[in-house]
Amino acid sequence: MFEEFREALRALRTSGVHPSERRPMISDMRDTLVQARVGLADLRTALATTRSRLESERRELETVRRRKGLAAGISDAETVAIAERYESQHAQRVTVLEQKVGVQEAELAMAEREVDEMTAELKLAAAGIDSAGPVPANAPGGAADPGAEDLQQELDSLARTRRRAATEAEADEKLAALKRRMEK
Repeated sequence: MFEEFREALRALRTSGVHPSERRPMISDMRDTLVQARVGLADLRTALATTRSRLESERRELETVRRRKGLAAGISDAETVAIAERYESQHAQRVTVLEQKVGVQEAELAMAEREVDEMTAELKLAAAGIDSAGPVPANAPGGAADPGAEDLQQELDSLARTRRRAATEAEADEKLAALKRRMEK
């Protein structure tokens, strides 16, 4: 997806694009950028879910360790053996989830950098600015794109939607955790 964006940008910068094709290309680039921002929201949601699962596994691990200690205190060898088995399973899950969180954080950071670069490049392309400076108004595609403000409004709307979804997901997470605690 990002490669198509970069190819369109290169075509716009080399002035190999007919003026009648410039606006549709920028519109397609905008659509790609919107999809990339939605993808970022999905990555953030997945990361939050993994973090929640990690915290849950850590709590379970601590519970198993506490129960193992209590069983050892009363010399209940059978319960200690069962607790050791569950302790091993939960410890492995914690390790895997910690690694997964690290990978997801790195993936999110990389995607955020790419989207930031794409946003800056699109703004320059929409304004008719190249690395060499502004394109004259009479040159092909030299007029500023009036849709740049629409893009910013759409991106702001997506950001608000993402923040609202993240807040709701966090509230749901906390409610579920509270319900679990109340059941114990």
